[in-house]
Amino acid sequence: MNIITAQNAGFCETESEKKIIIAKNAGFCFGVRRAVDTVYDEIADQARNANKIPIYTYGLIIHNMEVVKDLEAKGVKIIHNEDELKAISHGTVIIRTHGVAKRIHQLMSGLNLNIIDTTCPYVRRIHQIVEKESREGRRIIITGNLGHPEVEGITGWAESEVFVVESEQDARILAEKIDDNACIVSQTTFNYNKFQDIVDIFMEKCYNGTIVNTICNATEERQIETGRIAKEVDAMIVIGDIHSSNTAKLVEISQKECANTYFVQTLKDLPSKLPETTTLIGITAGASTPNNIIEEVQKHVRINF
Repeated sequence: MNIITAQNAGFCETESEKKIIIAKNAGFCFGVRRAVDTVYDEIADQARNANKIPIYTYGLIIHNMEVVKDLEAKGVKIIHNEDELKAISHGTVIIRTHGVAKRIHQLMSGLNLNIIDTTCPYVRRIHQIVEKESREGRRIIITGNLGHPEVEGITGWAESEVFVVESEQDARILAEKIDDNACIVSQTTFNYNKFQDIVDIFMEKCYNGTIVNTICNATEERQIETGRIAKEVDAMIVIGDIHSSNTAKLVEISQKECANTYFVQTLKDLPSKLPETTTLIGITAGASTPNNIIEEVQKHVRINF
């Protein structure tokens, strides 16, 4: 079986041999890699210095349970809420990539803790936009998933009314009520095409407020690449955690282009076999999927399919 990169997908020499297209943008994005490396560096630093200071992450550092389990095995503990945070008397607390609400930042600064902030720079930019726009009296509209930690964090930087829009239906309902004194931003991992569709709905109602596309470039590139590969292949494998919002978006995009789309968290989730007519297989992965899992899946597919 040949393994080819997404850029060279057109250079297949024989039709009888199965081939794999690996997405160029599969796996850890910059923000996730930085956050995960920060936690592992902190673990290593404490081991070198024989420190016994506890290490915590505020929430899951990333949405990948394989990584989270490994960190827990190395002694990292998870803080789930404000009450648990208040109960800590000492230690290092690492803020996750998704960021946290302003009140959490303020609470942390008043505690005797070592705080390391690994909020993704793209997310931090949204916090700044939301804080500024809301202070100027604009209501905030966030296109994203209600209850997602990034959206909860963004909401926590607004000083005015906030609306979370998940779908075009939500947008139509809100568009009937909202005036132009509002600012639209997006969760960084939201579906780019869905964001555009939602913005169009507001524009149809003569919306004249502020619109800032805050979907990160890596997310947009990953989604576009996934759609392009899914159109070409007979089967598409998307690797990522079940709680990963950006991976869910890749699955959604892939399913529209390729009926044989498989969402797997680890090697054990792979189907026992693919359709017999499969000759070209695509593989991509969410931004919180470690390289070792991608490599395991790729190797298994190459050998067994």
